[in-house]
Amino acid sequence: MFNIGFSEIIVILMVAFFIVGPKDLPKVARALARFFKQMKKMYAEFKEAMGLDDVIEDLKDTEREIATQVKELDPRVDLKSALDDAQKSLKQAERETMKKQDKTTEKKEK
Repeated sequence: MFNIGFSEIIVILMVAFFIVGPKDLPKVARALARFFKQMKKMYAEFKEAMGLDDVIEDLKDTEREIATQVKELDPRVDLKSALDDAQKSLKQAERETMKKQDKTTEKKEK
């Protein structure tokens, strides 16, 4: 959530230990936990009251639709298919040319 590493948490706890003291540290920790729980509850109520959940869900649906459209309209798929077809045709033409060359060399040898 806050992207805080373990070493940063240790530093924060050490600073809190020196500022608050070992005696009052559990009380402060409980108060902070209550504060964050209350803030989370208030945020959930705010989202519900403002209808943000519906907006967020609509935005996620729109994002999925756009991603699907981008995949469907990707020209690379068509270009790869055309390239594969061109390579197959080229290989077939090379084979036919080789066969014709072999036949002409056989006729010259006779």
